[in-house]
Amino acid sequence: YRWRAVRLGGAMATAVAAFAFGLLARGDAVFSVPLVIVVAAVSALVSAAGSNASIAALQLFVFTVLGTGRPEDGLSYGLTLGCFAAGSCWGLLVSLAGWTVRATTPEREAVAQVHLELAGMLSAVSAGDDDMSRAARHQLTRAMNTAYDRLLSARSWLSGRDETYRGLLNLLTATTPAIEASVAVVDSGERPPRAVIAYFTDLATAVRGDDPLPHPPGDVPESPPEIAALYAALTTIGMEEQRLHRARVPLRQRLSEWVSALASGPVTWTVAVRVTLCVALAEAVRFVVPVERSYWITLTVGLIIKPDFGSVFGRAVLRGLGTVAGVGLGAAVVALVPPGIWVAGLVALFGSAAALGKVRSYGLLSAFVTPLLIVQMELSTGERDVALARLEDTALGCAIVLVFGYLLWPGSRRPVLGGRLADVAEEIADYADAALRPVDTAQRRHERSRRRRRAYRALSDLRTVFQQLVVEPSAAGRQAAAWWPAIVALEQLTDAVTAVAVVLDRRGTATPPAESDVRQIGLALAEFAMAVRLHSRPAEVRLPRDERLAGVVEQISAAFDAVTGPDLSTFRPRG
Repeated sequence: YRWRAVRLGGAMATAVAAFAFGLLARGDAVFSVPLVIVVAAVSALVSAAGSNASIAALQLFVFTVLGTGRPEDGLSYGLTLGCFAAGSCWGLLVSLAGWTVRATTPEREAVAQVHLELAGMLSAVSAGDDDMSRAARHQLTRAMNTAYDRLLSARSWLSGRDETYRGLLNLLTATTPAIEASVAVVDSGERPPRAVIAYFTDLATAVRGDDPLPHPPGDVPESPPEIAALYAALTTIGMEEQRLHRARVPLRQRLSEWVSALASGPVTWTVAVRVTLCVALAEAVRFVVPVERSYWITLTVGLIIKPDFGSVFGRAVLRGLGTVAGVGLGAAVVALVPPGIWVAGLVALFGSAAALGKVRSYGLLSAFVTPLLIVQMELSTGERDVALARLEDTALGCAIVLVFGYLLWPGSRRPVLGGRLADVAEEIADYADAALRPVDTAQRRHERSRRRRRAYRALSDLRTVFQQLVVEPSAAGRQAAAWWPAIVALEQLTDAVTAVAVVLDRRGTATPPAESDVRQIGLALAEFAMAVRLHSRPAEVRLPRDERLAGVVEQISAAFDAVTGPDLSTFRPRG
């Protein structure tokens, strides 16, 4: 909740300040147009400073535009700004109202979700559903990322003596061997006992309710080794282990890193130029095309082309389709529902649906935000043509982005997934190097766990980028679709490495793979990354013949076969 207070408090303060400046400049094009363009550029640059800065930058742009576009309604400047500030404070209060009774609930739910996803993944294996087990593994990765992010963010504000957060982080860390063993079970196809699945479900319930942790089920069986390793890993859950506290990064250091990032390369500046150009064109269209509430054009452009929100093409299309659906819904409500308690109920319903749509799809968010705005504006102004104006302005904004921010912008359709794919292959190579060697100290075990998390997080991010790009009707979209088999092969390769590591841990006296075999796996992944970056055929590489590495070798071979997926003659390296 403290993290939430800082995040939302900063966004609220930025929104109020932006709205105040926008109100001062409204009605005067000499001041409002340059103000909006400058704010758009600043917002794009600030977004590169981190997640909290990105949210604040979004509020800075949105409410500057809304302030400059607010029509003259006879209300004084002070009253208008005061009402807006009061609404902002109310939103912040509602967001933090549960602090006194649910102080650690968000973190508990995040850790409990990891154990629920573990139970779901093992249940899918028990049911023999391979597709469901793969989907469950991706959900487990996302749950792990969320839990670590929340706990580390929360602990960065607290003293190292805080027992609650220390216990939750220790529990999450102690679950890592069980996660690795569960992945090995999935990779081997062994069906886990129902008692293990029930234990993870009970564990999630206990964590969420702050109750004593359940005891692990039964004695450790001798075979098969994957199931034995899973049982052995359960015995470590709940054992307290002191962890070092992560020191809070000073504000001066964060600002210095952001300035260094801006000065280190042209990517952020190029994005800022694209945002500024499109916003400037939108401001020009406002004065050329006679439409009602034309500031919606600028607002649409800024929301679609925000640099850290994913595919510009995909967001423009989803925004347009969602607005069409929302306009129809909003117009029906305005025409058929008389003013009164029923309209208030529909406003609440649209607000709830928008909150759900926000985490599902940008199109769903637009589809429910649009009728919410139409109904509110009709109630406050009595205008009946708001729906049509919303549709026209959104269509113009989407057209500006698609033409000038996507079709005509240099490099917007250039393939980018290959470079990320190569980076992920190198992360997996680092993990394999640590996982396939003897783990004889706590430090080496921690290092292997750290590299495993980095590899799976990189795979999760790669899948997200793929989902953003695959919708584009361009070379970037075609390459993303062609690289899909390689992404799947790398995911299964990482699972295979984890499975070998778990079996080696279980058989502590077993001889680990030869040094030369581990080195050959690293060289093979390096050749894969090189072939992807250069868009060339991979060279022949030697692979280990150790039977214990058969699954790893099989997935490396599949990844090499997938390198020939894209049309290599189309994607020539530059220079």
